[in-house]
Amino acid sequence: MRMDVFDTVRGVQEKISELKQQGYGIGFVPTMGALHRGHLSLVDACTRDNEVTVVSIFVNPTQFNQREDFEQYPRDLDGDIKKLGEAGANIIFTPAEKEMYPEPDNRVFDFDGLDKVMEGKHRPGHFNGVAQIVSRLFDIIRPHRAYFGEKDFQQLVIIRNLTSQLNLDIEIVSCPIVRESDGLARSSRNVRLTEKQRKHAPKIAEAIHKARDLAGDYSVEEVIQSVTEHVNNDPYIDVEYFEIVDEKNLQPIETWDDAYYKRACIAAWVGKVRLIDNVPYYF
Repeated sequence: MRMDVFDTVRGVQEKISELKQQGYGIGFVPTMGALHRGHLSLVDACTRDNEVTVVSIFVNPTQFNQREDFEQYPRDLDGDIKKLGEAGANIIFTPAEKEMYPEPDNRVFDFDGLDKVMEGKHRPGHFNGVAQIVSRLFDIIRPHRAYFGEKDFQQLVIIRNLTSQLNLDIEIVSCPIVRESDGLARSSRNVRLTEKQRKHAPKIAEAIHKARDLAGDYSVEEVIQSVTEHVNNDPYIDVEYFEIVDEKNLQPIETWDDAYYKRACIAAWVGKVRLIDNVPYYF
């Protein structure tokens, strides 16, 4: 099957409708472009599971808290399309802002507090913007499965909640974090790091992984304090938050017995670049 690129809702819907009538299963990977190995791992999983892989590329303005961050978000549409062709994607959807939002989207979602902690606390309104664009894309593509990376773990939990709220018959598939050889979680924002910042950034992942080994001997509060102080001791990094939460409701735990499925989540500034990471603590 050849790869087709569409920039209109009507065009992509007509193509997908045609393929569905032929009995093909549709998998979907929503992205904001600037694709790296992490994104392509989602495409790989999608192509393994489905007969047709659809990838969207759209930098969604409603999920950015700062206009500067939106404008500086890296864009490389031609390069992205080339990578997706090599990865085996079948349909690429590259809409303009007016195509996705012909009218302002004023919908407000309620996620039972999932959006009020961690990222939501520091980026108010961010997840409402994510829900706006993801629900719009789901309505356009109507996939059988959709693929999201665990690096944005809070987003993953919220999208599962959104799918349930809207009663959508879409399987949400989570894919593991892809890391650089030095442990840094792959991110489109990594390209904005200076050479020196890039050398220091892996300390974020190193700290949250090592902290897992401290759990047997120290309290939750002590581990959080230790990680925060260790990372902040690096002059290139400033921790915004480090929390250990229950994976189901994203609420901070107070003792190690509060939940079996725990997730350590961190956000830190490296210069003017904000990076996030997480690691499961299952015990």
